[in-house]
Amino acid sequence: MDIVRSILLFVLAALTEIGGAWLVWQGVREQRGGLYVGAGLIALGLYGFVATWQPEAHFGRILAAYGGVFVAGSLAWGMALDGFRPDRYDVAGAAICLVGVAVIMYAPRAA
Repeated sequence: MDIVRSILLFVLAALTEIGGAWLVWQGVREQRGGLYVGAGLIALGLYGFVATWQPEAHFGRILAAYGGVFVAGSLAWGMALDGFRPDRYDVAGAAICLVGVAVIMYAPRAA
């Protein structure tokens, strides 16, 4: 159950951080205005809390693993919302990152 919870929290973290950054990007770079920027800042702030809900107690491990989720999530977000089409190297890199996440977070460790 902890692994399922952890994965769901990583997905929620990706939605809040990537979504928040995307909203700021839209507000500033695409000139969509302050509401986008404000919503983005709120989402980015929420991301900071989501990471604390992980069952794992080590900040460095959580953030290191989340880095891999961020890589894959950013590519997926770009595909879904910006029409980005990753090439095989993007896909391979994201897959390598997700394997790294699994090793960092879910490898058996001595208690």
